[in-house]
Amino acid sequence: MSKFKIMLLALIAVLTIGLLAACGSDSEEETDNGEEANASETEDGAEETEETSNEEETEASDELEGTVAIDGSGTVYPLMSRLAEEYMLNEQPNVSVEVGRAGSSAGFEKFLVEDGTDFNDASRPIKDEEQAKADELGMEVMEIKVALDGLTIVINPENDWAEELTAEQIEDIFLGNVTKWSEIDSSWPDEEIQTYGPNENHGTYEFFYEEILGEQDLVDTIDLQQEYSTLVTLVSEDKNAIGYFGFGYYDNNQDQVKAVGIDFGDGAVVPSLETIGEEGPYADYTRPVFTYLNVDHAKEKPEVHDYAEYVVESMNDFAGETGFAPIPDEEQQALLEEVQAIQ
Repeated sequence: MSKFKIMLLALIAVLTIGLLAACGSDSEEETDNGEEANASETEDGAEETEETSNEEETEASDELEGTVAIDGSGTVYPLMSRLAEEYMLNEQPNVSVEVGRAGSSAGFEKFLVEDGTDFNDASRPIKDEEQAKADELGMEVMEIKVALDGLTIVINPENDWAEELTAEQIEDIFLGNVTKWSEIDSSWPDEEIQTYGPNENHGTYEFFYEEILGEQDLVDTIDLQQEYSTLVTLVSEDKNAIGYFGFGYYDNNQDQVKAVGIDFGDGAVVPSLETIGEEGPYADYTRPVFTYLNVDHAKEKPEVHDYAEYVVESMNDFAGETGFAPIPDEEQQALLEEVQAIQ
């Protein structure tokens, strides 16, 4: 073979080796870049998975389980049961909020015991002896003012003569100073007045006895009942009936009973969401209503604490539709801060 051919073959071999080396280098770079890309994608995916996991853990930690036990006032019952319904439907579906209506005093008996109820609704403030019982048990109790109620005097829808009465005439009727309608006005029927009201288990009875009648005994012929629904029925069926209970029960039964306008000295005032209030024209028959929280239970059970916060945050939103006037915003905010501070 000639020297020229040998040199030509050697040159071709060198060029071929160089080309193969260059291709190999590109392939390694692509492999390295691919590995880097895959590593990056894996890392991003891991971060996303971790973030998703954290979000799921947060959501899970917000979901509560358990039972919240409430009893007490029949007057407060419509508001608290409405709040409970909304809470279970939209806030914590795995928490069961059970609301009873034994009456304020009967409810305190269930509240002020070891392992008692978590809340007691009351249409009057806690009594000194009830607070003493809580102190004896070492129980911390928080008073939560939930709304304003207007004590409402009701008559039969067919009664067209006693649609307006003075505060003094109401006292005379329920003290038994007058027993016939004609004794109030000679043009009125010469018929016996039939009086009705809630029994001693209810804060409404105590408010009426203490604040309206000045702690004088009710007429001994009065028919006292445990259930407000029974009172509504009795008044609706008796043309000569007159009774009393919270505005909410009147408001929800206007087809069966009629509210009496009360003259406190400046003309008759009919109870309404506009007239009820501590500074309003119906102030003499206005009272705050409450729920009492076992603070120890709120510290021990997250669902009780959470429900307490919900009640204070939402009570003004549902007050009107359940027959109550809302409390002032500044009072609501102060209560909310007090509940949130429970630890």
